[in-house]
Formats: sequence, structure tokens, C-alpha cells
Amino acid sequence: MEERVSTLTLLCLVLSGVGALNVNIEKEMYEYARGDNITLPCIFQTKKTPPDLAIISWSAEAATAGAKETLILTHYYPNGRTDIKSLYEGRVSLDVDVAKGKANLKLSSITLADNKVFECRVQIPGDDEGKPADTARLVVLVAPSTPICKIQGKAQYGQNINLTCVSEEGSPPPTYKWESRDVRNAPRIPHPRTTDKGGILSLYNISKDTSGYYICTSRNKIRAATCNITLSVMPPSMNIGSTAGIIGGVVAALIILIIVIYCCCCRKKKKEEEYAMGVREDGYTDKEPARNGESRRDDDQEDPQGYDDSSVRRPAERSDRYEERSERDYDHRKDYDDRRSDYDDPRSDYDDRRSDYSDRRDRYSDRNERYDDDRRYDDDRRYDDRRDRRYDDDRYDEPYDDRERDRPPAPPSNKPSRRDYDD
Repeated sequence: MEERVSTLTLLCLVLSGVGALNVNIEKEMYEYARGDNITLPCIFQTKKTPPDLAIISWSAEAATAGAKETLILTHYYPNGRTDIKSLYEGRVSLDVDVAKGKANLKLSSITLADNKVFECRVQIPGDDEGKPADTARLVVLVAPSTPICKIQGKAQYGQNINLTCVSEEGSPPPTYKWESRDVRNAPRIPHPRTTDKGGILSLYNISKDTSGYYICTSRNKIRAATCNITLSVMPPSMNIGSTAGIIGGVVAALIILIIVIYCCCCRKKKKEEEYAMGVREDGYTDKEPARNGESRRDDDQEDPQGYDDSSVRRPAERSDRYEERSERDYDHRKDYDDRRSDYDDPRSDYDDRRSDYSDRRDRYSDRNERYDDDRRYDDDRRYDDRRDRRYDDDRYDEPYDDRERDRPPAPPSNKPSRRDYDD
């Protein structure tokens, strides 16, 4: 009895499904290469063939969760009108035959943006039971682009670093695999602590043996692409940046040292020049009194001429000239004393400078002694000349008879005798 009930129930369900709407897409996933022209098939069955009215539509939804569904086109039967959205206009068409139950979607020049889930839906008034829609996923195959290999971290002894490998394109997403070769380009087994996941190769506590060549392969259903990188592990002291910094610091220090030495030499040379100029100025100052003596000697040279003419000059004029010469000698003496006082001041300054140049004291002392001897000799000569001149002038102190002024001069001894022209 129970077997008969179950059989009748199954028969009723089969009979009811025959008269309901059924939409079907043959495969759940279709894979095509980028740029291909493809066709997504859609077949449907209805109670009444052909139906009086039918609406057929295709839409797409991204494979990610929560993505928005996008309507591609809508076809109306029996007038045969098809509305295509602007996003797909020019590259989408519909191969439809309602009587045969066919509504295939055609896409041209597919791209990575077409990696979506497509849905075919049929709406017939009075036939809304059954399966009115079906979906299929389209996978656009793109070969992986050449991956980019990079080193993250410092390649120094004892450090932990990562080697990264990424392809900007690839559909389905590529898988990555690393392999290692030593410095002799021979394959080697990776260290047990090394991890390779998602294109990231992690190396721990690296050393000199870690150096070598590393090759990354990016692969999907279309083809594979590779990149390689050379790893050179160095001690911290051999770091190029720090070595360059040390060299730069040493060069800068040498330049500064050279500049300081040059400035010191220039300053020392300048002081030597000032010292030499000071000595010359002192020498010139010491010679000025000698010139005064020369002027007095010049006066003395002129005096004899006056004395030679004293026989024809009046005694009053000679006395005035003597007083005038005495005043001039006094002025010269006073000028000489002023110069000596001026000389004493720079000489004291020179003594201060001489204390800074002890190595030249002997030479200057010798020069000073020679100068003192010459000056003492000149002073003795000037004193003797002055004493002789005063001695010569004493004769003018003798008593003078005013009667001699009216007496005619005596005739010369060689005057011829007077002739008497009257004879």
C-alpha cells in the first residue's frame, strides 16, 4: 500500500514538471581567452509552444560578494524588439528562436571586465512555475604578465629578508614558485626555515651561503612567466652607504685641515712682514738726526763763504748772522729731541713685538749695537764740529772801536804808485 502511494506521488510530480517553465544553461563555467568572440547558450521549455507572449533578458553580476547586477539586454516576443544597454552596445547580440526555445547571448572581444556571472531569464504570462532562470560563470583567461621581483630588508649577515614576486595581470590569478641557485649557478635545496607563500619567499638569519640567484615563476592555465634576482649578502661593515659616508667624512676633515694650515701660514707670513717693516721704519727714524747733522754741516759749509767775505762785511751784520745761526741750531736741537722722543715710543712697541719673536732677538741686538756705535760716532763728530765753530766765533767777542768804522780801508799792498799826470 505504501509503495503504491509513493509511486503515484512521483508520477504526479513528473507530470506537473512537464507543463512548467524550465530555463537551462549547459555548463556552470565557461573559459575563454581574452579578446575572443564567445556564445553563452540558453535553452527554455514552456507549457505552450510557441507562447503568445514572452520576455527574455540577460544580466551580469560580478563574482565578488555583494556586487550589483547589471542588465545587458531585453527581448520582447512576438514583436521581436531587443533593447541593449549602452555599456554593451556594439559588442552584444542575441540569437533567439522562441518556437525552438533558444536565447543564446553573443559577446565579442571579451576583456577581464567580463569575468562575471551571467544569468538568462524567461518570463511567460500564465507559466510562472518551474525554473525561470539559470546562471553560468565566464572566466576570461589572461596569461600572467612578467612578474616583478624585489628585495624587502637589508641584505646583511643575521638579518631577515623577503623576496617578493608579483604579476600585474593574470586570469585566473597565477600561482608563484621560487627556486634558488648558488653563486656557481647550481640548484640547491632551500633552508628548512624558508617559506614560500603567495609569491613571498621569506629568508631568516641570512649569511654568506644565502647569496646566489633566485628565480620566480608565475603560472596559470594560459602560460608562465619568470623573473630573477641576485642576492649578495654582506657584513654590516661592508655596507656601501656607510663606507661612502666614512670616506666623505675623511675627505672633508682633510680639506678643513688644509684650510687651517694655510690660514696659519698666511698669518705667520703677515706677522713677519709687519716685523720687517717695523725694523725698517725704526732704521729710518734713527737716521733722521743724522740728516739734521748734515743740514748743520751744510750750514757750516756755507758759513766759510760768509767768513771769507767777512773782510768786506760790517761787524754788526756778522754778529746778527751768528745770533741767527745760534737760534737755528737751537731749533734743530729741539727738533732732534722731539724726534728722539717719537723714536722712543715705537721702540717700546717694537720691544713688545720682539718678545713674540725670540728667535730673532740676537740678530736685532747685533743690528741695534751697530746702530748705537754709528750714532755715537756721529754725535762725537757733530760735537767736535760744533766746538770748532764756536771757537772760530770767539774772535767776534773782542772789543770793537767805532772809529775804525770811519777809517777808509787800507790799500792793498800790490797797488801801483800814483802817477802825476800833471807832469
